[in-house]
Parts: sequence; structure tokens; C-alpha cells
Amino acid sequence: MSSKPGVDKVALDGPGALLIEALQRDGRRSYRDLAQEVGLSEAAVRNRVQRLLDSGIINIVAVTDPSQLGFARQAMVGVRVTHRIHDVAEALRVMEDVCYVVVVSGRYDLIAEVVCESDDHMIEALERIRSTECVSSIESMGYLKIHKQTFDEGVRF
Repeated sequence: MSSKPGVDKVALDGPGALLIEALQRDGRRSYRDLAQEVGLSEAAVRNRVQRLLDSGIINIVAVTDPSQLGFARQAMVGVRVTHRIHDVAEALRVMEDVCYVVVVSGRYDLIAEVVCESDDHMIEALERIRSTECVSSIESMGYLKIHKQTFDEGVRF
């Protein structure tokens, strides 16, 4: 993730890494609780969290379970592109039912995650992807059961 324009990069030290790991476990914790865990003052934690947010290093969000919100179908879609990969990535990025797009190396040029309400909705979404200019082929891999989904990878130096 790149930093936001006009914002200085944030150097991470031990307490900064611990702070990120604590927020990954529970982004709703109070500054007081975080301060006790990472060994800084509450004011220092508040300032560090704000710098991490401003720099784009972290975002604090609510992660949902799409199946609990009426989205019965999810798939990862491998996309092969003839040329203009970044234009295709941008076209997929703005599709409402596409929630993740990444340029990759290997068998595919792009991977997209699609979240849909029904089989018919999934068919429509896949057809939109397939018919995008410069897309030569797609392969969809429908989710049957998610065994692991975490957002607590921590920080490595």
C-alpha cells in the first residue's frame, strides 16, 4: 500500500508494530487499552494511530461476512488480458459486485473477487467481466466453504 500524497512515510518501531497488531485483533479498542498493551502513553498512541491512518499504512474498517448479508455467491475470478492490463483492472475496480482486484504474475494477469446475491447475479457479473475490452478469457472459482479468513498478518521488519 503506498502512502497518501503529501504525507510523510511513517517509520515503524517495536511499539508501532505492536500497535498495528493490537488494532488488527480489535480495531475498536480504546487508546487507554492500547497504551497499556504497547507501553506508550495514551496521547502517544492517539498520535501514532492518527499518523498511521494519515499515511495510509492502516485503515480501520468493519469486516463483514457477505453470506450473512444476503450475498449467497462468491467467487475468485482469474482474468487473462490481451493488453492494457491496468485499464482492465480499472474497469473491474468500478464494478459494484467486484470487491478485490489485483494484478498478478503467472497463469492469470488479474485476479478479481466477486460477491453476488444469487446464481443469476453471478452469471451477469461474470459476463460483464468476460465482455470487458481486452479480456481474452476468465476462469471463475466459486467459493464452497471458507475455512480461513484473517486480517491479522502482523508487521514484519
